[in-house]
Amino acid sequence: MYTEIHMPKGFKCAGIAAGIKPAGVKDMALILSETPASAAGVFTTNQVCAAPVKVCRAHLEHGVARAIVMNSGVANACTGAEGMVAAKDMAAETAKAIGCEPQEIFVCSTGKIGPQLPLDKIISGVGTLLDSARGESVQDTAEAMMTTDTRPKVATAEFQIEGVAAKIVGFAKGAGMIEPNMATMLSYITTDAAVRRPALQSALKKAVDQSFNRISIDGDQSTNDTVLALANGAAGVEPLDENSTDWKAFESALESVCFELAMMIVHDGEGADKFVTVNVKNAATDADAELAARAVANSMLNKTAWAGTHPDWGRIMDSIGYSKAKVVEEKVDIFYDAVQAVAGGCRSGVAHEDLIKVVSQTDFAINIDLRQGDGAATVYTCNCTEAYVRINY
Repeated sequence: MYTEIHMPKGFKCAGIAAGIKPAGVKDMALILSETPASAAGVFTTNQVCAAPVKVCRAHLEHGVARAIVMNSGVANACTGAEGMVAAKDMAAETAKAIGCEPQEIFVCSTGKIGPQLPLDKIISGVGTLLDSARGESVQDTAEAMMTTDTRPKVATAEFQIEGVAAKIVGFAKGAGMIEPNMATMLSYITTDAAVRRPALQSALKKAVDQSFNRISIDGDQSTNDTVLALANGAAGVEPLDENSTDWKAFESALESVCFELAMMIVHDGEGADKFVTVNVKNAATDADAELAARAVANSMLNKTAWAGTHPDWGRIMDSIGYSKAKVVEEKVDIFYDAVQAVAGGCRSGVAHEDLIKVVSQTDFAINIDLRQGDGAATVYTCNCTEAYVRINY
């Protein structure tokens, strides 16, 4: 699927089966920069966060990265002092093998919360990863990141800096425990552009807020959420910042890659077969619009109604009402795509069959007009089917 994609200049990657998962399933990945790269990161806001997240936050203060090493199958979350030692050892052993400082290594884990990392398999896997790292091993790397994902997720963008070609390649994994403020998702963004650290951090945060922080599958926020961006400058251009002539080109490419990856996550939601866009406009403020959109997107009553092709607009009205956004019931209009279901807070009179046609689609929008001001927001979500329960019980 991604066999034709190559990493940006100066990057290699690999994905292997280290024995953490059974039956030879790929479960460790490496992204390696041949030279020190500027680093930026955005992490879970959950007060219960995994050991690798704590290590990454500490290493981000150093601001320079040589590699990201990750495992799937075991989250190394809620593992106490032993888990912290394991996460630090994972970084130290990778640094030793590469020949750099431990704080130049970012470590990530995803999978079941509670079990300790099988550190012997991790350490053995590091050597194998380094031996197999190639610029064209994108498919293997993306596969090794997966847990309940049904498919790997990679996005790319190309742009020009001072007339020189530059590239971004981004990876992501995630299908469940997905709620705004990220979730059990990991994403790694690599570019051969040179970007100054403060500017890279600012651009990544902006891109994440418009993408990964605008999606919801099940309303559950996880312990391991991590988005990392590495910029190694191998394209051979001067470092970018917000004052650079070509800054907008880089910023646009970064936002495009993050958004594409975020949409892949929602489309691959556990057990989901419908992609739903929730748009709220004319709220009192943008913040109010976001509150209302998130409430609709996270409502299990709405998600199950969409699964059953049941256009129950009353559930949408209900979730708007408890969202803490300013709502005047008599002013609310609701549309399924362009078909109006609610006018002034009451049934519009549209034929029920017309609404069923909309929710029978695999991709549709819920458009809400609060008629309170100029605020607007969008959240991307999916339905919730019996398959979600079977995956997670």
